[in-house]
Amino acid sequence: LGWNRPAMPTARLSSLSTSSFKAPSRERRAPLAALAAATERVREGTLSRQDAHHLFDELLGQAAAVPERGLNNFLAALARAPPSSACSDGPGLAIALFNRMSQGAGARVVSPTLCTYSILMDCCCRAGRPDLVVAFFGRLIRLGLRLEVISFSNLLKGLCKAKRSNEALDLLLHRMPELDCAPDVFSYSIVINGCFKEGEVDKACNLFHEMIQLGVQPNVAIYTSIIDALSKCGAMDKAEVVLRQMVDQGIGPNIRTYTSLIHGYSASGQWKEAVRLFKKMIRLGALPDTVMWNSFMDSLCKHRRTKDARDIFDSMAAKGQKPDIFSYSTMLNGYAKEGCFDDMTCLFNSMLQNGILPDHRVFNID
Repeated sequence: LGWNRPAMPTARLSSLSTSSFKAPSRERRAPLAALAAATERVREGTLSRQDAHHLFDELLGQAAAVPERGLNNFLAALARAPPSSACSDGPGLAIALFNRMSQGAGARVVSPTLCTYSILMDCCCRAGRPDLVVAFFGRLIRLGLRLEVISFSNLLKGLCKAKRSNEALDLLLHRMPELDCAPDVFSYSIVINGCFKEGEVDKACNLFHEMIQLGVQPNVAIYTSIIDALSKCGAMDKAEVVLRQMVDQGIGPNIRTYTSLIHGYSASGQWKEAVRLFKKMIRLGALPDTVMWNSFMDSLCKHRRTKDARDIFDSMAAKGQKPDIFSYSTMLNGYAKEGCFDDMTCLFNSMLQNGILPDHRVFNID
């Protein structure tokens, strides 16, 4: 896991502040306070790679132990930090800093915990280094630290990202129980999604049923993943069965659940079912955004189902979702293609009355 890094000049912990590392000071600040200030700068997007290495130059050069809580908070902040002008790769930086702690004097002042390794494995997943996830997990095992579900979950993520879902499945069903760590719903969700991404639909569905038999209750994310995969395969009858099972368990479908089913029915040409579900989704209060309204109306109009599209358009306005120029141009284009010029004229006048001016999309309708 060693990463080469050029030597950096030493910076004093006392120079750490939320505004700059260069402010002069006469006293050395405690490591916990220094790490807290650095963590705040990570969240603000102002901590550079060089700043972080300067901090660790001094942390590793002193006799006092580096506080576990402060270190873990700092590494966790780096793991979740979005790219910024100061640092483009927070997760990668966290891994590099940990490698420094693992070598030479670092091992004397730093004692990584299970939480530390879990954070680092998450960093590896975010940095696109599933190989390092496996390496960190191996080190965790060798150290004899007590294993928890979150550690396995990070390993499962790493394996699935590396398209090694078979290994993830073995870990989930065999290794975790052997090590007295019962998989939870999130562990199953990771592997089920991994199988779907590798095209292993049957394997994912079998795991889904096995999970239920073992008493692990699926959540909305797992149900939706199953429904989405079945819909993409055109297995709409099976997708509906899962939907009913979901509702029977008291778990309400969300926008993504309905969107998956609607796309599945649309792709298979079952427009009546697609419209039925769209209206049901609206009736139950799961309101889509304007983009989804417009996209569905556009699909209906392209398949010469302008009457259905108009029903959706009217539902949109009734639910307080104001139609925009895309909504109107979609409907006007649909009417034009079906020769419904009276309807087209009425809608055009309605558009003007609602204060929406025509643009090139409307003027180019033929």
